[in-house]
Amino acid sequence: MRTRLFLPSARQINWLLIVGFLTLGYALYLRYLVVEQPAVGLACEGGLQTWLCATRRLAIILFTHSVFGWLALAAGVLNLIRPQLVLFAIGVAAAGFGIVLYNVALSAVAVALLILSLARPVPVEE
Repeated sequence: MRTRLFLPSARQINWLLIVGFLTLGYALYLRYLVVEQPAVGLACEGGLQTWLCATRRLAIILFTHSVFGWLALAAGVLNLIRPQLVLFAIGVAAAGFGIVLYNVALSAVAVALLILSLARPVPVEE
């Protein structure tokens, strides 16, 4: 019996590209225009209650505790064990956030695991 490797189709790769680019775009927006912007930081620390300040606080809490990196690593390990497109997409999204938002080490390991998962056989349904 021949096993098939985990290789997304062209349509699935297009969806993964959309997920990856949207994730990177939003992460870059958060980092450079929300978290690192001095005017936004002063306004939010001064007591401004907007969705932008709430998003800023949430992003800071999440990357301080390396949530993006650990989520990417967990998705990468699970995808290496049992390759699935949804896990791959979650890993790509979390790794994109992690690499841009200061969780580089864990996210880089997760990206390596996601690449390795492309050489794994797909689970066979009987």
